[in-house]
Amino acid sequence: MPTENELFAAVDALLAGEPEMPGPAERARLREAAGVTQARLAQVLQTTTQTVKNWEAGRSEPRPPRRQAYQRLLDGWAERFPADRDSATQDTVAPQTLTNGASQAEQTPPPGSASDPAVRTSRGTPLIAPAAPAEQASPRPAPTARSTSPSRRPAAPKADPANTAANHTHPRFENGPLAVIDVDADGQMLAYCVGGLVLDVPAKTIPALVDWTLKDAKLGQPKLSGPGKNADPLLVLTEAALERYGLPVTLTDEERLAGRIPEAHKVIKQLTRADWKLTKRGFGPWARIYRPATGSERACVQLCIPSWHALDSRHWGDAAQLPPAELARILGLYASRVMTPRGSTAVTGLELMTALHPPTRASDPDADGRRYSEHNPGSLGKDPVDCAPCEAPDGHPLLRDLPRFHSRGPAEKLFEEAYDWARPMTDDECTLRHLVGIDVNMAFAAGANGLTVGLGAPTHVKAPVFDPKLPGSWLVDLSHVDLSRVKTGKDKWAELNADLLPSPFTPKGDRPEGPAWYATPTVAYAVELGYEVHPLEAWVRYENGRYLDGWYNRLRDAYLATMADLGVDAALTPTDFLAAMDAHKSRDPELAIVVSAIKATVKGGLGKLRERPRGEGWRPGEPWRALSRPTWRPDIRAAVISRTRINLHRKIVKHAAFTGQYPVAILSDCVVYAASGPSPLDFLPYREGKPLPGGFKLGVNPGLVKHEGTQSVLWGEEVRERFNAPELNLARYIKDGTVTDADNGE
Repeated sequence: MPTENELFAAVDALLAGEPEMPGPAERARLREAAGVTQARLAQVLQTTTQTVKNWEAGRSEPRPPRRQAYQRLLDGWAERFPADRDSATQDTVAPQTLTNGASQAEQTPPPGSASDPAVRTSRGTPLIAPAAPAEQASPRPAPTARSTSPSRRPAAPKADPANTAANHTHPRFENGPLAVIDVDADGQMLAYCVGGLVLDVPAKTIPALVDWTLKDAKLGQPKLSGPGKNADPLLVLTEAALERYGLPVTLTDEERLAGRIPEAHKVIKQLTRADWKLTKRGFGPWARIYRPATGSERACVQLCIPSWHALDSRHWGDAAQLPPAELARILGLYASRVMTPRGSTAVTGLELMTALHPPTRASDPDADGRRYSEHNPGSLGKDPVDCAPCEAPDGHPLLRDLPRFHSRGPAEKLFEEAYDWARPMTDDECTLRHLVGIDVNMAFAAGANGLTVGLGAPTHVKAPVFDPKLPGSWLVDLSHVDLSRVKTGKDKWAELNADLLPSPFTPKGDRPEGPAWYATPTVAYAVELGYEVHPLEAWVRYENGRYLDGWYNRLRDAYLATMADLGVDAALTPTDFLAAMDAHKSRDPELAIVVSAIKATVKGGLGKLRERPRGEGWRPGEPWRALSRPTWRPDIRAAVISRTRINLHRKIVKHAAFTGQYPVAILSDCVVYAASGPSPLDFLPYREGKPLPGGFKLGVNPGLVKHEGTQSVLWGEEVRERFNAPELNLARYIKDGTVTDADNGE
């Protein structure tokens, strides 16, 4: 039995606690008042200058034995250089009188509370975490202050857009969707979150890191749709973190080709011993570590490893080389505006479709009050459906009975692709000085907007009557459509030079020679141009809807918000828009990376709808992994591409009918015209600031156009002569004029 004196001594020791250090800003003020540089202070305390910078920015806290020495130095400076009451930064929490008369400063605060000195921003404002929901209460004893992930919010190197802060509306995810894990100069593991927040990471192994993430880090993102699931937390491991956790900094050639480290790796063994599992893709650049779900609670953490090429430089630029705080900033912005990355931009684009339209939902309660999983209307469901034979790519199991080297023609295969077309310049065009390229913003996203697509399996119909509102694939002869005379409005026809226009029905711009398979938007455009169509057969989808509308809206909003942050908004005049676009990437190169990733999410997500075999010993006629997904839907991809190409052709026809100008080259969403001046305004028919109705319009919105690049007519003729290619597609090189090899059409 302890004595009264022993108990009082223990209580006095608890009340005394560890001296409270001044906040980060006060530390910097005292050092500067003493005329001491950060380098000199680092020398005295036998640490690095970067560590001192971290202390003064609030990124990390000093630890024993340096903490005591630093505290003594700061106390001495505080006596010599007292703060001016009127102007001093309030860097510590003011003691508050408690009901028993004792001040808050005299009591040891519970770890993680507002008065815990480890929980402060660099400005001294306490960072108070909302209370956890009742169902998340844990019987575990409260850990020490260091292991509760004390949070610090240093001054961000760059101002973040308004909506990039952590999602404080959901207490489970108050620290944001993701964190970049790094090691500081003192060897402390840190988690850099969105908004400049930095957490201490106590985990010494990957299994412990996963456990800490799920129990203490409060990372993740709320679901995007009512029946959906919350996004799993994402951890990005820097090279220093990889070394600390015993993982290779880079993959060998064999590992890179396999897309994973070997199953015998010690880290995988650690995970197995801790009852953690990996998905089928193993421990690779985008690893998912999980335990089977119990009830509605998921236990899953995703890893992103930039040095293993998780962030493709074609879409993410030099993001993999950014410092941790900056990488957290751009990934956090992408997560808040699109979704937490689930893999490549293509994978994320596809996952976004599912997140917005989950395959199932909870049913209404039955007589006993029980709910069951049922199909979610408007989604693609949870089971894959077979495509139509004409929609199947070569090698699909539906085509296994075809002769071995059979090449399917237009009457057997749906071939809806983007434009790759060019023609020789006319004599009149050669007298002009410039070739000007314009590019459609988010063209494929705009093609998805408002598009009705099939949701279920196709139905085969013989000799159908064409219905432009019915999604599907139609076998029809469009060779009779003559572009020299087309309908451009109600009872309004235009005479055009068809030799200078691409056909709207083929990617290469060639006029069809007989029956061929087309998606609904292509056939509907033939009717719009004033011609009758009589399909021979069709595969149509009676169960349909505007599945991609939510997907388009979210990506459009993400794109427009990020462009507005770069100084390009929808309200600019054409002249101001062109000027703003000229310098938008240099205003914030990191935000420009986010724009690139958003655009890649659109194209990649649509491409994933018809993902092809990727090795794995596949042979023609056998199924491949992607076919097991409900989102393997080549018909939806074809419909979007068809509509995108038709949208572009419609603008080209309107422009030709009004101005007599025809494109010289088209590549996907880029169109090149010969013009007398170097600007799009030198050939786009603006009148009093208003564009041609239905034609090209300059602006940032999806479907509008921007300046892609300008070269001279002499450059174009010289390039074509050099490669002896009079129809070389100049749209491919218009941006910077660099031509490295002859155009092979790839």
